[in-house]
Amino acid sequence: MNRSRWNILPPAPENLVKVSPFPPLLTQLLYNRGLREPSLFEPFISGDSRLSYDPFLLPDMDRAAARIYQALLKGEAIAVYGDFDTDGMTSTAVLVRGLAALGAKAIPYIPHRLTEGYGLRTAALENLYQLGVSLVITADCGISGVPEVKKARELGMDVIITDHHTVPDEAPPAVAIVNPKRVDSAYPFAELAGVGVAFKLLEALSDGVGGKEWLKGLLDLVAMGTVADMVPLLGENRYLVKQGLQLINESPRLGVREMLAVAELQAGSIGAENISWILAPRLNAAGRLAHAMTGYKLLMTESEPEARELAIWLKQKNEERQELTSTAYTRAREDVQARGLLPLLLVSDADYHIGVAGLVASKLAEEFYRPAVVVQMDGKLCKGSCRSIAEFDITRALMQCSDLLTHFGGHARAAGFTMPACNLEKLEQRLLELAAEKLDGLDLRPSIDIDAEVSLNAFRGDTFKTIEKLSPFGFGNPSPAFLTRGVEVLDCRTMGNGGQHLRLKLKQGGVVWDGVCFDSGCYMSEMRSPIDMVYNLEIDRWGGRERFRLNVLDFGRGKGSLQSYPLGSGSV
Repeated sequence: MNRSRWNILPPAPENLVKVSPFPPLLTQLLYNRGLREPSLFEPFISGDSRLSYDPFLLPDMDRAAARIYQALLKGEAIAVYGDFDTDGMTSTAVLVRGLAALGAKAIPYIPHRLTEGYGLRTAALENLYQLGVSLVITADCGISGVPEVKKARELGMDVIITDHHTVPDEAPPAVAIVNPKRVDSAYPFAELAGVGVAFKLLEALSDGVGGKEWLKGLLDLVAMGTVADMVPLLGENRYLVKQGLQLINESPRLGVREMLAVAELQAGSIGAENISWILAPRLNAAGRLAHAMTGYKLLMTESEPEARELAIWLKQKNEERQELTSTAYTRAREDVQARGLLPLLLVSDADYHIGVAGLVASKLAEEFYRPAVVVQMDGKLCKGSCRSIAEFDITRALMQCSDLLTHFGGHARAAGFTMPACNLEKLEQRLLELAAEKLDGLDLRPSIDIDAEVSLNAFRGDTFKTIEKLSPFGFGNPSPAFLTRGVEVLDCRTMGNGGQHLRLKLKQGGVVWDGVCFDSGCYMSEMRSPIDMVYNLEIDRWGGRERFRLNVLDFGRGKGSLQSYPLGSGSV
């Protein structure tokens, strides 16, 4: 198994455990998620509006609201310019729906990934100007569009940027830049997704028109975009996602309902994991292989036949995307291995489909635990998708290479760029130097944060229900991971295609559990008693039955043979 660093999180202070209104295990889990005061525990578990903040604390929100009010009063044509991923589609849908509720007729515009690329484009802005648009509001993009915003101003159009990506050294000359990552932001929570920022803009606008109750009908879109964009499901994101999931389960909008039906899922038990693994990949497939407007239309349609047709089309596109990703990853993996394991992995070829380049880069980064860049060569231009690891901020690295790039933008762990093909060799050399310097001497393996060391009998009674109080789980709020030592392996068998996974029967102290260890079939010979293991507790819903099982994340030789684990501060 690809061993991980096991990081046992420090125990909660005894005085906190004593005054906590919750059981010790739940208190420890809350403490591990950054909550240091008992007064913060109940709002976190409830996930209600106490986690939300005044939208006017966001930078330039007052200027953005004033300019939009002006457009509404004058009947100006407004365009919402979005991105082609799920966060961008939902951001666009939220703003178009919200502006319509306020009396505007907004024109949605999402660029084509393959022919236009990410972010603002001058040609697109010129076309919108020809349509009579005088105000452009970006959704999940625009923060790096300096020349494009300058061009819009020359044409006589105003631009309001709503974005959450890393702010470059030079900001665009927009009327307003609403971004919680601005260094001058007073907003208490900086990790909103693009759709979260869009929603806060509508909150600010609703303050002046009599109430926010109508905004609740948009929270399903906010939840989908937030989960899909891998922002931490903590703070205000927790509130937005929890409320949005409730809406999806109780009264899903038509397009979402048809997506669930085609995926053979039923509203009522939809969680964040269903967005991550089912809904978001299907919406993203539209932007990866065709045009994201198809996904946007599904989110906006009021026609049941159209919703069904679009949902089936997205399913088919997603299957095509999976095949393309598998083929491209096999090729990229061979290229990486042929060159040797470098501090940063970069592969390039004309055959890499830009629509799946980010997925391939993500798989490379996950397997080899190195920053990874996949570049599609397209004549004199090349387009790259980057995925990184916790120890290396890829967008900051691109900023140090900005003189070589035409466009770029993203987050610490994911980014993209366009550049002249003649600069690729220089870019690779510079990124390698930056990665080598930053990662020198580090133990480059993924780290698993372990919430608590427990025995298997700790999960009797209502423990699972107690743990579920922390859901929805996702990035930043993972399903709790536990460590148990000295476990006996009663049975170990392969399962899945080609014996890819392991099915286990595990015992400790008279307690027997079913277990599963995914993508570990080739390590069957190492699964010998006793083992120490790190795992999640989950419900197996296979075959219409529900039963508890242990999802084993990593394992090693049992108690007394700890030399198999990396040693050091905070590790075992």
